[in-house]
Amino acid sequence: MNFNKVEFERSFGLSSQLPDSTGLEFVFAGRSNAGKSSLLNKIFNRKSLARVSSMPGKTATINFYRCENVRLVDLPGYGYAKVAHGERRRWDELIGGYFGQSRDIALVFLLMDMRHSPSKDDLTMVNYLIDSEMPFIIILTKADKLSKKQREERFEAFKTELPCGEDIAMIPFSSVTGEGAEEVCGIISDISEPEDDQESEEQSIIIE
Repeated sequence: MNFNKVEFERSFGLSSQLPDSTGLEFVFAGRSNAGKSSLLNKIFNRKSLARVSSMPGKTATINFYRCENVRLVDLPGYGYAKVAHGERRRWDELIGGYFGQSRDIALVFLLMDMRHSPSKDDLTMVNYLIDSEMPFIIILTKADKLSKKQREERFEAFKTELPCGEDIAMIPFSSVTGEGAEEVCGIISDISEPEDDQESEEQSIIIE
């Protein structure tokens, strides 16, 4: 999959506006300021396709991106306390509405700041994904801000802080060093490109 060909499709502020699911969707979720936009820009190899803001709670829409035959879906950050009650309720409806629809969700990437323990909202999201039997991976962002020893300690801590933590796949990520970006891209490519198609392409190359 060529992530350099990704294109922004559209943003939606209400779940009733969301387009029908027409193929696999890879979802990026997490607390406000967890680093979703930075992650997307890194895997897209763009500087500002996904808008990065230093102010938490800035992304108030669901943003859809198209890359070949799949969609990458950027959900609004949750858990920002300084948002008006009505606005936060709209965000909750938007996120819940997305997951409540009949959509072909291939995988959810749930971002958490590696420096801190999961918040109450993080744990709520993890429990929701587990109860819904929805496949997900935890992306531990801002890994570059920790020393090697701190990283090891926090990585082990997450296994006990998260429900079923020992069984959840977790990937350290840094938008500064690029650590983890290739792994995320590889996971998306492996899921969206069936093995049979890959074998056919390899056989075609050999025949030629």
